[in-house]
Order: sequence, then structure tokens, then C-alpha cells
Amino acid sequence: MQISPSILSADFADLAAELDRISNADWAHVDVMDAHFVPNLTLGLPVVESLLRVSPVPLDCHLMIDDPDRWAPAYAEAGAQSVTFHIEAARDPVRLARELRAHGARAAMALKPATPFAPYEQLLPELDMVLVMTVEPGFGGQAFMADQLPKVQQVREAVRRSGGEVWVQVDGGVSARTIEQCAEAGADVFVAGSAVYGADDAAAAIDELRALADACAH
Repeated sequence: MQISPSILSADFADLAAELDRISNADWAHVDVMDAHFVPNLTLGLPVVESLLRVSPVPLDCHLMIDDPDRWAPAYAEAGAQSVTFHIEAARDPVRLARELRAHGARAAMALKPATPFAPYEQLLPELDMVLVMTVEPGFGGQAFMADQLPKVQQVREAVRRSGGEVWVQVDGGVSARTIEQCAEAGADVFVAGSAVYGADDAAAAIDELRALADACAH
């Protein structure tokens, strides 16, 4: 059970210190948005390269961008340890996933709430993680969409059938109130933004989330 706090909820004026606050996390989740694929603009490759130099934990880059086939490999090349592209934006997901892996990153596919998983199940052997969005991508602080839990279950069952070592990540509205439902549905990587960075003690919030998820471990 891995916790990946989203720095979207952090203080952008002091990201090095904000990363130190989550040094007990498994990952730092970095939301890259281009104002085209989603209606928000956050940060890009130069900032990620800077974060890689100071982060005490590996970076999990979630690319909510158009044309990931062109732009995503550079994040892996820069040293991001996990790179997630949206299946809705990828033209050749197999080639892209292989390129990410060739650069040493874990390759992950993300699904927006309205995107079904079944048409993409055959991609599992090319992937290290599937991200099921539990909010509409684009902004932090949204309410958790419990109607996405059956999709989490579906992905977990497909991973069991395929026999691969594929992680199942949830992102959006994950908190102490919702993480157990996510774990029970089969998720094992949890992105939490405001639930961690909104807490007085981010490290304690991470420990609490991990303990709640561990209690539901299969």
C-alpha cells in the first residue's frame, strides 16, 4: 500500500520544503497540466527537473496533456521514476509505454471517469500501473466519485487474470474517509492532495492513510 501525496495542494513558492514534509511517502505525485487536455495549467518539464534534484522520494508524474506520445518520454529521460499518460490523449500507447520503460521509468495509463477500462485491458502487459481517476482531472479539492470504485475492481480483477505486477492507483478525493473503500476495491497506490498537505502534520497524515489502507489489504 503506497501513498503518493499530490504537490498540487502544496505551497508552490517553496516546493523543496514541501517535498521534505512528505519524506515518509512512497512517491510525490506531480500533476502536469497543459490547459488543453484539462482546463488548468500547472507546471512542466523544467520544474520537474528541479524537483528531481531535491525530492527525498521518487516522482510520480501524471501528465494531463495533449500529445503525450511526443512529450511524455522527456519526463522519463529526466529521471521521473513513474510517468502516467492519459489513454484518451495517446495515439500509440504501446509504443509510448515501451519508450517510457526504455528510459527506466514505470509506465502508467490513466483513465478519466467517463473512460471505460475494458477496451484497454489488452495493454496490461505493457504497463506497470493503471490510474483510475476518482474525480474529473484538472483541479484539486474535488469530491470523491464513489461510482468509480467498480472500475477499480475491474482493473484489479484484470491484473489478477493477466498475472502481471501492475499497480492500481486512485487519484481524486482520497482521504481518511475514502481510502478504505479504495483499498477494498483493489487499489494499492493512493494519491492524496489536500488530505496530506491540508494537515498540520503531513507526515502523520501519510502514516494514518497508509495504516487505514494496510488494514484493508487483501
